[in-house]
Amino acid sequence: MNAFPLRRIAVAVAAAAVLPLAVTACSSSDKNSSDSAASSAPAASAPATSSTPSSDTAMDQPFGPGCAAVPKNGAGSFDGMAKDPVATAASHNPALSTLVSAVQKAGLVDTLNNAQGITVFAPTNDAFAKLPKATLDKVLADKAMLTKILTYHVVGQSVKAPDGLSHGTYTTLEKGTLTTSGSGRSYKVNGTANVVCGNVTTANATVQIIDSVLMPPK
Repeated sequence: MNAFPLRRIAVAVAAAAVLPLAVTACSSSDKNSSDSAASSAPAASAPATSSTPSSDTAMDQPFGPGCAAVPKNGAGSFDGMAKDPVATAASHNPALSTLVSAVQKAGLVDTLNNAQGITVFAPTNDAFAKLPKATLDKVLADKAMLTKILTYHVVGQSVKAPDGLSHGTYTTLEKGTLTTSGSGRSYKVNGTANVVCGNVTTANATVQIIDSVLMPPK
């Protein structure tokens, strides 16, 4: 057999063997280039998310310096108060004992416990102590006056921080109005009383514990 045809056959076989390798290398190179381009291309921007809790979730728990005085466990704790109607819940909180005594004297325990969806702006013992003793004694001895003052601290709707306390005017059970203002975790009622422990939940009410007694407009 002629050697020349044999040489041509050998070359053809070698070329056939090299061709798939070349195709594989090419496709691999193209894939790598595509992957490289994809990794270097700007990623599609995802919707922005914030690590800061929204206003709806940021205040789920009670807040404020006065919350440190609330018992950690038992009926007077936040968990315990959440199970009882508001007047009963307040009676388990040592910082609200003067308010509870006043509510009992005015005969408002059942009124507060049976109401639904209310907010009580609850003065602490220290808040009552700011009043001159003669004034406090006079108020406690006058049921009509005491009732007027206490019902001025009750609003017939849920008022919670941040939205409810940041800027609002509310009609009270006494038929007067009170105002709230502030932001973040600092709020005032009528521009004078500070919310020292806010967004406390009871079975039928929200309690905003304040450091001053509110006086109804004359």
